[in-house]
Amino acid sequence: MSVNILVITHNQIGQELVETALTTIQSTPMQIRTLSVPMIGDIDDIFLQAQALVHSLNAGDGVLILTDLYGSTPANIATQLLPKSQVKVVSGVNLPMLIRTLNYPNLSLTELALKAYSGGQEGVFLCTTDIRDAIKCNES
Repeated sequence: MSVNILVITHNQIGQELVETALTTIQSTPMQIRTLSVPMIGDIDDIFLQAQALVHSLNAGDGVLILTDLYGSTPANIATQLLPKSQVKVVSGVNLPMLIRTLNYPNLSLTELALKAYSGGQEGVFLCTTDIRDAIKCNES
């Protein structure tokens, strides 16, 4: 068994990230699903969909939920699942976070959440033509 992943985002952001990540790494033993939250929609219905997805993804080791923007509807839906399910939520999903997460299928739920968090942070760089500026910026 392993932890599985649910990506809850605005519109099709999650679907595009997952497709790109899976194309990049080519295979993973983890199950991964997405839930798109439209800008206008029935939030109660979307919450029920999220609950059903978590239930179907949880094979005993839990579900890591990745969301796009903390404080937004997708993140709020995800955090509502925290007390009711064996889940961890990491907000701010980006491609480095998702690829890092998919590369560690044998970690526990807590370890995988921490790996996702660090992958998201460490995958952000200030790109500049002067390498000294980039090094200084990434050290602070």
